Amino acid sequence: MRLLRFVVLALLLSLIPARSAGAAFRITVPAAGMDRAGIVVSFPLPSAAPANATLRDARGTSIPVQISADREARFVISALPAGFSPVFTLAASSAAPVAAITARSSTDRLALQVGGQPLLNFWLTPEPFPRAGIESKFARSGFINQLMTPGGAQITDSYPTDHLHHYGIWSPWTKTQFQGRTPDFWNVGRLSARVDFMGLEKVWEGPVHGGFVSRQDMVDLSGPAPVTALNESWTLTAYAMPGTARPVHVFDLDSVQTCATNDPLMLPEFHYGGLAFRGAASWQGELNARILTSEGIDDRIKANASRARWVHFWGDVDGRAAGATVLGHPENFRAPQPIRIPPDDPYFCFIPSQMGQWQINPGEPYRSRYRFIAIDGPPDPVLIEAFWHGYSQPSVPLVELL
Repeated sequence: MRLLRFVVLALLLSLIPARSAGAAFRITVPAAGMDRAGIVVSFPLPSAAPANATLRDARGTSIPVQISADREARFVISALPAGFSPVFTLAASSAAPVAAITARSSTDRLALQVGGQPLLNFWLTPEPFPRAGIESKFARSGFINQLMTPGGAQITDSYPTDHLHHYGIWSPWTKTQFQGRTPDFWNVGRLSARVDFMGLEKVWEGPVHGGFVSRQDMVDLSGPAPVTALNESWTLTAYAMPGTARPVHVFDLDSVQTCATNDPLMLPEFHYGGLAFRGAASWQGELNARILTSEGIDDRIKANASRARWVHFWGDVDGRAAGATVLGHPENFRAPQPIRIPPDDPYFCFIPSQMGQWQINPGEPYRSRYRFIAIDGPPDPVLIEAFWHGYSQPSVPLVELL
């Protein structure tokens, strides 16, 4: 009889759904005094929390959360009105996470996708020339091109006819002084310097974010032998952001540059160089590329050499308006940084050297951070400001055990 009772009890227990290990937590995101959009919330996962977790809001809706190997939890709030403090519950999940940001590597490029749709290409070998007659000295890898909007418009260009040394999204310095020489890493056709792609250190995918870490070297060619002046690391993190007021593709680009020798890289006052964006080929011409800055400037001549927290650059692609906003992080050197925008070429750059000479010293890495938002249609300054506040003001959540 005792054996029979044991068998029955075991059978009944087997019918009860198993619970994953780990305690549940309340996650409270603090309110702010302004509307915010695209908020990336991150926090260290408590030791008692489950490694495979799900997040639910007050209505019970499941919110993707991504937990890295070092137990950093990260999720996205697409939009958050001023004064509102949302509360979430973090609990164990038995479901395997589904990657929303994916990375597909081939011999020549790393292609990132959002929800199965193309986002961008990062070139691992020199991107093929788009036409015959381009000299081999302009070939380059280690840059971003084919940045796409959610509607499928390509809004970057490389090897344009007027500036063969423009490469989608790239970040070389122009006027420099190094070891008594003056290498120009921007105008590669002059052969005084170049930027070499050295490899990928990391590639990852996930339900909330995915991306890569790459290495580039800025090499001085103006002396008797090539000398690497700067080592640069890019960390690109793309986010899945469903539910925003308008569909967007979003990624962060974090650049860290360190001296490769015991000599500094001097950067005299100059009007262009640094983080740059070359717009779509159809934007070529004085009237085809349009601009709007955080200061409300929509005239390219007036915008040139102004300082801006963000810049929206846009025009028509295949008869439809599309563009990108680039947000400069408030902790960037000389933020808000000055911008260079020419009167007719469809490119702009954030260039702190416009404000006077400075330098990158050995043992003192130079870090710069930017957020890119690709979007269809004309700019919406109210929405862009909401994204700015979501980017520039980190939300540190309160994590409580339930």
